[in-house]
Amino acid sequence: MKQAAIYFLVIILVALSTTGCSNNTSATETPKDSAAPFDAAALRKIIDEKNNRFTRSHITGDTAFLNNIFTQDAKVFAPNADVVVGRAAIAALNLEYINFGIKEFREETTALYGNGEYLVNEGSYFMAYGKDSTTEKGKFINIWKKVDGDWKIHSNIWNTNAPAK
Repeated sequence: MKQAAIYFLVIILVALSTTGCSNNTSATETPKDSAAPFDAAALRKIIDEKNNRFTRSHITGDTAFLNNIFTQDAKVFAPNADVVVGRAAIAALNLEYINFGIKEFREETTALYGNGEYLVNEGSYFMAYGKDSTTEKGKFINIWKKVDGDWKIHSNIWNTNAPAK
């Protein structure tokens, strides 16, 4: 009998401790410390604007924006080149591309997916550059990472649609 009373008391204490520690958040509320819901349409607008500014910055020579759109440890997989790692190395690469004399640069997103921490942005691009206004069409993938509340490019790869020579 004494053992049954102790068992019953333990069950009551466990039940009280699990229900008594509730923070009174209903099942339909989002706790304050959880991530905001994934809003694909809103994120698409943010990434489209960043892509537009990215392309304009190549034309206008806005290296400050170009260099800061990347994470500190970002990687760029440029065509026919070794991987470029880190913001300082990417800054040198950005300057090389600006010095090509980019006259026109457009990107079009064809897919955007991910979560609250990483986004994958797939698309196509058109670029005209150089003294002869060489044109190039191709495709790209950007992996965006949320850093301190801001979306930055963590990995970037692109290549031309032109056939290999």
